[in-house]
Amino acid sequence: MQQGIKPKTRKAVAKRFRITAKGKFKHAHTGKRHLLSCKSPKRRRRLRQQVLVGPTDIARIKKNLPYS
Repeated sequence: MQQGIKPKTRKAVAKRFRITAKGKFKHAHTGKRHLLSCKSPKRRRRLRQQVLVGPTDIARIKKNLPYS
């Protein structure tokens, strides 16, 4: 008989998101993979920075990262 089934971490989500010290989630900007020559240097610098996840997606990320 099975006792309790442990929730599993979605590894795809774990690779894309990081948790801050205060428990917020951050992720990398999109648009930094290819076609960078047509983007301005200022835009490329801004794309390096991490951004916080919006409030509508936090519940889904927490569900996929049960041990965070």
